[in-house]
Amino acid sequence: MRCTDISARSPSALMSLHALQPCWDMQLAGLGADALRMALEAGMFTHLEEFVSAPELARCLGLEPANTGYFLELLWGMEMLERRPREGGGMEYRMHVALRPYLHPASGQYCGDALLFRHQVLRRVGMQLQEELRNGVPEPKTVDPVAMQQGWARAAKIQISQEQQAVTAQVACDILGRQPEFAQARRMLDLGGGPGLVAIALAKLRQGLSGVVFEYPPVAAVAQDAIERAGLAGRLQARGGDLAAADFGSGYDFIWCSSVLHFVPNIPAVLARLHAALRPGGLLVCCHAEIGGDVRQARPVLQYYLHLRMQGRHVLPRGRLASLLRDAGFARVEQIDGVCFPMAPVAVLLARKGESKDPA
Repeated sequence: MRCTDISARSPSALMSLHALQPCWDMQLAGLGADALRMALEAGMFTHLEEFVSAPELARCLGLEPANTGYFLELLWGMEMLERRPREGGGMEYRMHVALRPYLHPASGQYCGDALLFRHQVLRRVGMQLQEELRNGVPEPKTVDPVAMQQGWARAAKIQISQEQQAVTAQVACDILGRQPEFAQARRMLDLGGGPGLVAIALAKLRQGLSGVVFEYPPVAAVAQDAIERAGLAGRLQARGGDLAAADFGSGYDFIWCSSVLHFVPNIPAVLARLHAALRPGGLLVCCHAEIGGDVRQARPVLQYYLHLRMQGRHVLPRGRLASLLRDAGFARVEQIDGVCFPMAPVAVLLARKGESKDPA
């Protein structure tokens, strides 16, 4: 068998990706996720605020020095850490400057618990995948609504709160701050607002703004605590109920609705109620993951929402939600694609209710 002469191959051919590269990348991604989990659980980032060597970190955490060095080098290769040569030889490492607000437990934007929760959920989905492909998702036992709502409340206190504080609240401020309606808005609804940090951020941004965070009753209690801690109880209130049936009010200048429609039984019915809840000329900001036709954009949505789709929840193809909004009576619908949200990008739809017309 004659070996191929490598000198005869062009540099571009040598550097091109093999067809198996996506498969290799997926295998390596699993190890990277496990490494991040271990670093968070060990409290490693607390000790990486400033440059430290592997032996020093190993002494602090009771780890094996040589393997700690390999592990730190892995985190550096994953762009989690910075490194520099150490006097006397070797390397020393510190947390990447861009990640400090999110990985240091003392930061107000810490997301470590949220990352660990997401890791746990995705690993559980992976373990169940073979069974669910063969036999389908098991029929749920009788759902205890109290237990379900309390589970959401626990998530709102920690994981959802961390992600809203670090990511979603700023996204909401950026989007709404660019809309002309926001400067005159007086009343808002944050539908399915979890711990209420989006509504709080918007109320701080617009001083004349008041409104409602609507959630399950145990989650609304979490949001009300956050509102009171923020000193905004005079302008915001959390209201408890089931959005599929309960009245969430009316006369709103704008409504923020983020990742809620995945869970409702009837999207058109909810959109009709949202249209009715807005005053004439009001704005609905609807943020949900969509499945686009571009494979790179679709991939994180397909990965993260796989289990939700297998459960029969709604993850719509690109353009479908915009069509449903028009069917619900919204006069103008605009779309902003690829907005950064936790875990997977979302499409932001800006749907405006037409102005009322005086009778002839």
